[in-house]
Formats: sequence, structure tokens, C-alpha cells
Amino acid sequence: MGIKVKSLIICLLVYVFALAISILICSNIVLNQWVTVLIAHIIATVIVYIASSLFKNSSFYDPFWSIAPIPIVIYISFWPDSENLDYEKIFLFFIPVLYWGIRLTYNWARRWEGLYDEDFRYEDLKELKFASLIDFFGIHLYPTLQVNLSLLPLYYGLSVSTNTSSYWLYLASFYTIMAVTLELISDNQLWKFKKNKDNKNKFIKTGLWSYSRHPNYLGEILFWWGIFFMTLAVDTSYWYLFICPLSMNLMFALITCKMMDDRSLVKRDGYKDYMDKTNQLLIFPKKRL
Repeated sequence: MGIKVKSLIICLLVYVFALAISILICSNIVLNQWVTVLIAHIIATVIVYIASSLFKNSSFYDPFWSIAPIPIVIYISFWPDSENLDYEKIFLFFIPVLYWGIRLTYNWARRWEGLYDEDFRYEDLKELKFASLIDFFGIHLYPTLQVNLSLLPLYYGLSVSTNTSSYWLYLASFYTIMAVTLELISDNQLWKFKKNKDNKNKFIKTGLWSYSRHPNYLGEILFWWGIFFMTLAVDTSYWYLFICPLSMNLMFALITCKMMDDRSLVKRDGYKDYMDKTNQLLIFPKKRL
């Protein structure tokens, strides 16, 4: 059995243990459903953080981003606060989330080399002062809270609102699926580019990457807006929840994409020219010089 397979098995066992412990602890908590979800999410995060620390690899946390929302959506769908089970609505909300979770987790799994392979962003952050605090709060807890906030519209759309499905929900669900598909195509183009040994130390600027420097992150951002749009399609009174996808939008635009660009400017020849000609996220309109 190779190192990568062993690493994936260890990661899976830790995640199953984290899920089981969080459910066990929260099963007797009598609170608002979303508060219970938040507590369980944080408990699981702490367990994953402990594993990350033991193996000295914060990339252990990466698939948690895409795996945790799936049991959360199942919970709020089949045990709603409203006690109203609408299977059509559940299907339209759940399919995009499941598609997103499976696709993103698979993309991580095929790239991750194992417990010795840590994302450069985490390595860079650990070089800063107060590395332990940054590791817990910045790399583990903050993303968990961000995902939890961005999933909040789902809670209101699925668990609280008793409104039924509509044409607009079908449209919003389809939009969200297309956002994930944009992410899928972008990541596959990047994967094929990196698999070509002739492209070592080069950066991709073909396909969707000729229009956007980060089309994969654009798809991710559009997915979280899709979560909001699906809830809005169910009940427009939740319009104020736009702050949820907006916060995710800002995180990618101001933090994630910036870190990727800053590294590429140092590591990749010609990247400055690429930045000058290509938008950070938006595919259209093309950037004017």
C-alpha cells in the first residue's frame, strides 16, 4: 500500500471519528438547529486540527471544506425546524451541494501526495509570528466559520421556510450546478497542464485560464452565490442573507487569489504580463491594457 493511499485512509478515519464525536456531543443539545450545527462543526474542526498538528500537515484540513457541508445539508433537510418535509425542494438544494462536494473532494484527493505534502500557503503562514495561533484560527477555524456562514441561507431555505418549490428554484439550482461545472472544467484544464512534464515551472494561460487568472475560484464563488439564490427563490424575505456569499466572495478576491498571485509573481516568469492582460476572476469583459 502506497503512502498516498495510507494517507487518504488515515484522513478518512479522522473525519469519520470527528463526525461521530460531534454528533455524539450535540445529540442531546436542545438549541436552535443552526447553533447546534455550528457547535458540531467547530467540534469536528478541533478534532481535525489535532490530527493536523500530530501529523504536522495543515492540508489535512483541506477536504473538510467540501465534506462537512454534505452531512449538514442532510441534517437540516430531513430534520427541519419547520417539520415540513418537501422532497422536491430537498432534491433541488441537495444535488448541487452533493455535486460540488464530491467534485471538490476528488480534485483534492488526486492532487494530494500524502501526509508529507502541505499547501504552500499554509507553509508560508506558519513562518509568521504566532504560528500556532495562525494555524488554528486562520487555517482551521476561520474557514469553518466562513463555510458555516455561507451555508446559512440553506438553513432558512430548507429548514425554516415552508414555501414550496417554484420555477425560480429550478433555475437557481441549475445555475448552481453550472457554477460547479465551471470549477470542474477549470480544474481539469489545470490538472492536464500540470501533468505535462514540459510545463514544469510554467503557468497555465490557455482555455478558461486565458480569460481569468482563477476561473476555478470564480466557479467556487458563483457556487456560494447559487446557495443564496436558491434560498431567495424559495423566499425573497431572506434577501439580507446576501452578506453570506459576499463574505465568501471577498475572502477569495482579497486573500486566496492574492496569495496565489503573489507567489506566482515570484516563482513564474512572465506572470506580471499575464496579470496585466487577464482579470483576476471575471471572464468577461476582457481586461483592457
